[in-house]
Order: sequence, then C-alpha cells, then structure tokens
Amino acid sequence: MLFNSIDFAIFLPVVFILYWSLVNKKLKYQNFLVVLVSYLFYGWWDWRFLILIIFSTFLDYFIGRQLKKENAKYKRKFLLWMSIIVNLGFLGFFKYYNFFLDNFITAFSFFGTTINASSLNIILPVGISFYTFQTLSYTIDVYKQKIEPTKDFIAFSAFVCFFPQLVAGPIERATNLLPQFTKKRVFNNQKAIDGLHLILWGLFKKIVIADSCAVYANEIFSKYDSMNSLSLALGAIYFSFQIYGDFSGYSDIAIGTSKLFGIDLMRNFKFPYFSRDIAEFWRNWHISLSTWFRDYLYIPLGGSRGGIKMKIRNTFTIFLVSGFWHGANWTFIFWGFLNALYFLPLLITNKNRNFLDTVAKGRVLPKLKEFLFMLTTFSLTAIAWVFFRADSISIAVNYLKKLFSFNFTNGVQYLSIERYAPELMILIIIFIIVEWNSREKEHPLFGKWIYLKIVFTLLGLITLGVYSNVNDFIYFQF
Repeated sequence: MLFNSIDFAIFLPVVFILYWSLVNKKLKYQNFLVVLVSYLFYGWWDWRFLILIIFSTFLDYFIGRQLKKENAKYKRKFLLWMSIIVNLGFLGFFKYYNFFLDNFITAFSFFGTTINASSLNIILPVGISFYTFQTLSYTIDVYKQKIEPTKDFIAFSAFVCFFPQLVAGPIERATNLLPQFTKKRVFNNQKAIDGLHLILWGLFKKIVIADSCAVYANEIFSKYDSMNSLSLALGAIYFSFQIYGDFSGYSDIAIGTSKLFGIDLMRNFKFPYFSRDIAEFWRNWHISLSTWFRDYLYIPLGGSRGGIKMKIRNTFTIFLVSGFWHGANWTFIFWGFLNALYFLPLLITNKNRNFLDTVAKGRVLPKLKEFLFMLTTFSLTAIAWVFFRADSISIAVNYLKKLFSFNFTNGVQYLSIERYAPELMILIIIFIIVEWNSREKEHPLFGKWIYLKIVFTLLGLITLGVYSNVNDFIYFQF
C-alpha cells in the first residue's frame, strides 16, 4: 500500500478512529490492532510474504527469551548466530541469489569453463532489508545485554511490523521503539498536529518534488548518449532531488503517521544537501541506516580505535556493505566505494567530525567559504548518484564522460515531454530556499502562522501536483 494512494488515504483515518475509539482502553488491544493493520498494510502488496515477517518475529522472540535463560557463552553465541544466519539468509536468497549466481557463472566463463545454471524468477519482498535489520538489532542488543528481552509477544510483533516504517524505514532500534509498545499510549493533540504537518510536508516532497524530477531524470538518463553536458548535469541534479524528495518524503510521512498513534520514530534526514563535507552528509542522510552500520558493524570491527590502516579498512567495509545493502548490482557497490574515497581524506586528516553544528546557525546566509563547501559536497554527491541511478557501471562512466566533455551546444536540450525545465528548476530553487530557512527545525511546517503555511502548501500540492505521476517510492526496491 503506497502512502501516496487513495487506498492509504482511506486506510489511515479508519485505523486512526479504531485505534483511539475502540481499543483505547487496554494496551494489548492497541498493540493487537497495530499488528493486525500492519499485516493488512503489508499484505496489500503480496500476502504471501507475510510468512517471512511472521517467521522472523517468532524466531527472534524465541531467541531473545532463550538468551535471557542461557549463561553459557557458547550457547549464547549459537543463538545469536542462528538469528543472524537465518535472517540474513532470507535476505540473501531473495535479494542476492541471482546476483551471485550470474557473477559465479561469469567468473568461470572467464577461465573458459561453462556452467549451466539458470536464474530463478525471484520476487523481492518489499521492505525485507529494513525489517531484517530492525529485528536483528533486537537480538544483538539482547545478546549484549543492552535491553531485557520482552515477554510480551504482541508488543514484540508490533515492534517488528509497525506499518508506518515497515517497508522503507526509518530502521528503528529495539531500545527506542519496543519500549513504546509496552506502555499505554494516550492521545496527544499537539503530537497529532505535528504528525499531520509531517505527513503533509512528506507528501509535498514526494508528489511535487520527487515525482516531478523523476520525469526529467528518467528521460535524460534513458537518452544520455544524445544529450549535451548541460543537460546531463541537469539530469544528475534532477535525480539528486528526486531521491532526496522521495526517500526523505517517505520518512516524513512514516514519522508523522507514527505520531498520530502516539509513537515517536527516530529522525532519518537532517537537510543533508546543506552539508559542508561528505562526513556531515552521511551524518544527515538515511541516519537510521548509517548509525545501524556504525553500531553493529563499524564499532565491532574496531571502529576508530586502531591505527590508520584499521580505520581505512573499517570505513571501506561499511561503505561497501552499505552500497551492497541497497541492491544486487555492481553500480551500488561502486557507489559505496566512491563515497568511501570521498570520505578517506577527511579520515586521514582527522577532519571527519569538523562540522557537527547546523550550517550558518543564527544567520540568514552562509559565508562564502560555507557556500563553496556545500556546493562542492553536493556536486560530489550528485556525481556519485549517477552510479546509483545508472543500470550499469559502463553506462554511468559514459554518462560522466559526456557530462565532462563540456559540450554546451544548443544550451539545455528540451525533451519531448509535457514538462519544461525552467518551471522545474524554479520549483527546486523555491524548495531549497524553504528548506534553508527551516534548517534549524525538524521540518518547514513548524513555527508561527502554521495554518497559513498549510493552506499554501495544500494549494501548492493541488497546483503543482499536475506535474507529477503517481510513482512507487524508490526505496521500496531495497
């Protein structure tokens, strides 16, 4: 079920009314309804894959209870690795089976050996990368004795399958989300209003920004071989704002929807395109994933405690794994590798934590140095996004070759589609200004004159919405 669909527009208010009117008296009723509607929400796409979520829920609940009982170190490790292997095994089969098979065949053919093996027609379950990491965080934290395993199976099930963030995050931790399902929620009017504001802003970013940019980005990337440098630069910019509006818009809707039910999710984006270096960008982009890799991979590998060789090894490991997490394609792995290269000079010079404050805090405009830093970081990020967006590494390389050929003949090449580049660029500029003026807030709809802002935003959705198609969220494929 898509957030930007009529189905969800009917689903959400019905669930909201049921939640606060019929089951408001008992915590178990609240949690049971959350589980029921979450399964309905997910099963709307394909009910067969509910089996995977239910199985993972039973497995990790059982392992959590057993970890509490066991004191023997080897038995506790066995239980932990059972959870890791089974959960990552499901993820690996559905997401990476054909990738490894195809590369295995290619590797042997390189040495003159032919292997007869056929790929499987595997459907990737929506959100499997997200809920797998979420339930693993519970098992790992129980093993490390950071949290107590819950005895409440319904509350644990609600933690695993909570519908607002089930299919595209934020990837929640058991330390934050699970305790909220063990305490009775009471309706909070201000929290509900804040939630509606976030939902509205998320829809604006998805429908007006992301889907409008998608039309041009798709056209330019599909016809890149006939485009000049300026048009290709615009294609990279359009995709940069497409993926930002799409993914951060989803996160805003998820966080806002959760607030309607008295649940607080972690923030997933913090105006990343205003970052002054790559390290700051990754502190502000997909925060729930980057912190997951930091806590469950980077630190266990040794983090920054060792020498420079260990730091470099660990940094490249998390960036490469992060790239591979996004998809079974070498383009994602190279995207991760490229970001690791960007990060490397900051790591070697110990400047990776230079910018921990909000850029130009308390000022209307940034200093020239800050502006140039932001422009450089955005440009490097947009170049990396080309590999993320392209179907193959060779296409991405050819795209960048043509981009840097500095062929500016005929200016911007207009495409044979309904939308026009000037209108879209003006829309992006307005969006940047709004976000810049709101960079010290959680989102632009916080503040005074809120209802006037809502009216203008709604008018913008209605007026500018004609420029967009209803598209799936990009991160559904991950």
